[in-house]
Amino acid sequence: MTTRHPRLEIEYCTQCRWLLRAGWTAQELLTTFPRDLGEVALVPGTGGVFEIRLDDELIWSRKTQGFPELAELKRLVRDRVAPERDLGHSDHR
Repeated sequence: MTTRHPRLEIEYCTQCRWLLRAGWTAQELLTTFPRDLGEVALVPGTGGVFEIRLDDELIWSRKTQGFPELAELKRLVRDRVAPERDLGHSDHR
């Protein structure tokens, strides 16, 4: 039996041209969590959306929180997928 790894989804606004930001965020998270994430999906949206979900749980929304700082986002993901992992410099607030 295989263990299912979490699905991370980044929904980004195509009208705002945030694909590069979404792609960069996905790359950083996949580099940091290569064995802990099962997939990272880029989902085109509209209306200024930039939301990040982990297994359908909203963990970040630009509308209420602004764009995420990468270190903070990595901590949020780590706390859910690999709580024992040390993120090095990203752990220092």
